[in-house]
Amino acid sequence: MKRLGIAVTILALGLAGCGDDDNGNPGGPSNVTVFTVQLSSVNEVPPITNAESTARGTAVITINSQANTIDFNVSMNSFPSGAVIRAAHIHGPNAPAGVNQSVLVDTGLTPATAITLANGTGTLSFPGVTPSNATIIQQILASPQTFYFNVHSNLNTGGVIRGQLQ
Repeated sequence: MKRLGIAVTILALGLAGCGDDDNGNPGGPSNVTVFTVQLSSVNEVPPITNAESTARGTAVITINSQANTIDFNVSMNSFPSGAVIRAAHIHGPNAPAGVNQSVLVDTGLTPATAITLANGTGTLSFPGVTPSNATIIQQILASPQTFYFNVHSNLNTGGVIRGQLQ
């Protein structure tokens, strides 16, 4: 019986040191959270049915809560050749799948700085974006599933590919 008590104590002490304080970023600093968001035209509200209906992509959104910054790295594919990408941002709060909401964090891409996907593929990178309000990052981290990221094109100005933060 004494051995069982010792084993339980050792096990409990071992588990006590196994907390997850890295916000889903194993091996990384606890103030950094990474969201990998799968983007699709069928996730838009309403779903895209025109020439860009096959559009897809992935957004890697890295939030540094200590620096109060967000890095955006987006890869896009399956667009028609020559598609023009004119905006990209996080929408929310209170925007689960199927619900549209206002822009909350803008990447800075505008129609004046739009990019053309010559062969239907391309990437966007916006490091160090600072949200307009210091509480926005905490809101996103507290309930990421109620925020979404999307990309807008000239053909689909309301949004062409979208994915929920998870």
